[in-house]
Parts: sequence; C-alpha cells; structure tokens
Amino acid sequence: MSTGAVIAVVLVIVVALIAVAAVLLVMDRSRKLQARFGPEYQRMIGAGENRRAVERELRDRERRHRELHVRPLAPEAHDRFAKEWADVQEAFIDAPQGAVADADDLVVRLMHERGYPTHDYDQRVKDLSVDHGHSLEHYRAAHDVLARAEERQATTEDLRSAMVHYRAIFEELLGRSSNVRPDDSEVRSDKPAPRPNSRQM
Repeated sequence: MSTGAVIAVVLVIVVALIAVAAVLLVMDRSRKLQARFGPEYQRMIGAGENRRAVERELRDRERRHRELHVRPLAPEAHDRFAKEWADVQEAFIDAPQGAVADADDLVVRLMHERGYPTHDYDQRVKDLSVDHGHSLEHYRAAHDVLARAEERQATTEDLRSAMVHYRAIFEELLGRSSNVRPDDSEVRSDKPAPRPNSRQM
C-alpha cells in the first residue's frame, strides 16, 4: 500500500473516531440533562418541542442558575417558615381559598429567602426547574388551581389538592424531602366541605 493510501486510511479512521466521540458527547449531555431536569425534560419534549431546542433551553437555565445566589435557609428562618406553613394548613379548615393564596405567597417568600428572583411566575418556574425539576409539576398544578380559584372556578376538592401540591414544593424548598402524591390527603377539613359552586369561591 502506498504512503498516500495509508494516509487516506488513517484520515478516514481519525474522522470516524471524531464523529463517534462527538455523538457520545451529545448523548452524555442529553443523559445528564434528563437526569437533572427529570419530568421537566420529558414535559418539554412531550409538548412537541425539538430536542435540540429543548436541551439548548435547559442549558441556558443552568447557566442562569449558576449566576444566582441560591442558599440554604438559616435555622431560625427554617423554623419560622415551618411555623407559618402549619398556620396556613390550619387556616384551610375555615377558609380554603384564602389558605391556598397564603400558601402560594409563602412559597414565593421562601424562594426569595433562598435567593431566587421571584418577580415573574414563568421565570420562577424556569429557575426552580434546575434543582427541583422532579417536584416542579406540584408547583404548576397548585398555581393552576389558584388561578382558577381567583376566577371562582375551583371546587373545595381542587383547593385541597392545591394545598397538597404546595406542601410538596414547600417542603423541598424548606429542606425536607417529600413523598407527597397528588392524592395525598394530609390537608383535610374537620367539617364536611360545602357543596362547591361558583358563588362559594
């Protein structure tokens, strides 16, 4: 085999190895994004978004998150927020809709205490997705119920479900793990809930 032929073969092999390495690198980045963002990654793909665009968006979220000053709670702040949450849960018995609004406000204030920007809901969701992608659907579901409640379109059961969802994201932000499921029923009233209708909300 001539020297030129050998060089050509070597170049083909090198190019092939570079191509394989590039594919493996892309696959590794995808796996890491899927592991970090969990359901949020799948939700965006399931919504019909292009995979490359999704991964570019998620990498942008990671870059923004690195510029934030997210911090754990001080012990006294942890205790204060835990006490406030207990008060909100107790208030649900007599004022479900007000308690849900208070729960939303408490989660936003907790985010602020942790160092997250809180001025815009959509941006809050994006920022939370980086470290809390596996619990983010709880926040979305709770916020959706709150929006419907403000339009007087949420039932008492909807409000109870929202409290469960808020508790899941609240406890994760607070620093406690939560195994809450959407049908968890820790938040309950000591008296029968009134028949929900548009006038009650």
